[in-house]
Amino acid sequence: MILRRLGKVFDPADHTLPPGCKEFAQSPQTLHFDAFTRVYFSTRSTDPGGATFRSHMAFADMTPDFATVLRVSAHTVLPLGALGTFDEHGIFPMNVIREGGQIWGYTCGWNRRKSVSVDTAVGFVVSDDQGETFGRLGPGPILGPSLNEPFLVGDAFVLKAMGRFHMWYMFGQRWVTENAHSAPDRVYKIGHATSPDGLNWAKQDGVQILPDRLGPDECQALPSVIQWSGRYHMVFCYRDVHGFRTDPAKGYRIGYAHSRDLQRWTRDDATLGLTGQPGDWDGEMQCYPHLTISGGRPYMLYNGNAFGRRGFGAVELSLG
Repeated sequence: MILRRLGKVFDPADHTLPPGCKEFAQSPQTLHFDAFTRVYFSTRSTDPGGATFRSHMAFADMTPDFATVLRVSAHTVLPLGALGTFDEHGIFPMNVIREGGQIWGYTCGWNRRKSVSVDTAVGFVVSDDQGETFGRLGPGPILGPSLNEPFLVGDAFVLKAMGRFHMWYMFGQRWVTENAHSAPDRVYKIGHATSPDGLNWAKQDGVQILPDRLGPDECQALPSVIQWSGRYHMVFCYRDVHGFRTDPAKGYRIGYAHSRDLQRWTRDDATLGLTGQPGDWDGEMQCYPHLTISGGRPYMLYNGNAFGRRGFGAVELSLG
């Protein structure tokens, strides 16, 4: 499926990021204009003391073939949430769509917890200035925990198809520990929800739409879907539940699935065939993918080593 590798196309070290932000360009997500493609990404600021981070949304405008960076936003596009809200400590990622003359954004807000490290939910934001800035409709999320999805709802990707809005997203199943002395790690899967208006969502509540490859503790995240050549194509990332930060063999890699009806998906990771280049920016990890059609051609953007600390790359795809 990989027609052409473009390599790393954006390195945050080569550009001036918004004030207070440094390194990281995680989870690239596109918005298309006539003359360029805007890529939103999550960058980071450091909390006082330097031990913890917060995630902020910025963007880079690029040529449609992702060969040239035209502009990087001088500001973040959305302030973090207020004290105690679901997105108080960060926003990562944000998927955007055009709807009714506005730009709609579906955010993944996160906040720190005491017994476990983090929780997430899906927020909704709107831009009336062509995606330069966004504002919330309210301080809370539009999709969050439910009876069979008790935590870690996020990573929303929204597509309008077959007369409805469709959302693919991550939901947490459980927290597990590797041993008596380790911190809890999370297990999460990919789910599906539909909506008549893009705001009020009906989800299948706990239904995992993709089979596991690594066993029941496989972690699946960041689904992304496009329609091309009569089929729907999905990419996502997956990893082992433990050891993924230090062992490349257990780290994120990118999976693939296809569907005719958006309901039944066939997982076929080998067809995508993306592997990192040893010693290169993606040699140890490939994660946070995003499918897009830019300049009339299908591309996949993705992050490499260290969860996107050094930016994102692209491949042009040949989809059947």
